[in-house]
Amino acid sequence: MAILQVRDMDDRLYEKLKFSAKLDNRSISQQVITILQDYFTSVPVKSKNATEEFLKLAGTWEDSRSTEEIIDDVYASRVNSTRFEALDGIFD
Repeated sequence: MAILQVRDMDDRLYEKLKFSAKLDNRSISQQVITILQDYFTSVPVKSKNATEEFLKLAGTWEDSRSTEEIIDDVYASRVNSTRFEALDGIFD
């Protein structure tokens, strides 16, 4: 059986791994193996060609508003994103 050694792991990442293992009643080694097995046995999602998908949309959007009204609506609906605040600086 193979042995895997990981060096220079960020302490915060290691603590999260340790916490996750504890929640699942596993050792850290068992947790790493489970994570790797889940990753490599998951069904890969075939990505669509972005250009083809974009071109399918060409001419499909109709709107009675003027260009300026649409732009004003887009600007008015924007909000600040907090998407990366929850990462807790794991990969700083």
